[in-house]
Amino acid sequence: MKKMLIQGTIGVLMMAAAGATMAADVEAGKAKAAACAGCHGANFQGMPPTFPSLVGKDAEYLTAQLKAFKSGERDNAIMKNMVVGLSDQDMVNISAYLSSLPAE
Repeated sequence: MKKMLIQGTIGVLMMAAAGATMAADVEAGKAKAAACAGCHGANFQGMPPTFPSLVGKDAEYLTAQLKAFKSGERDNAIMKNMVVGLSDQDMVNISAYLSSLPAE
């Protein structure tokens, strides 16, 4: 009985971990990232000093930043408005697309 309980717990934890890692859809990210071009430039290379480049950055880093803007951990009124309607999956997709672009 104890062995079954341990195996069941391990199985539940493995499924939870797998669900936490979302597969990215780069094409969906490309479509959603179009809104970013207004400030970050048509090629997402940024417009220093106000708008940083988004290309060539790690996807997990970009996702974390988007989530921080949405939660208010990072305070920026423009970005708060940009991410308010994004789901976690949208953020993963956008980040995957932007990280796939070569930095110039």
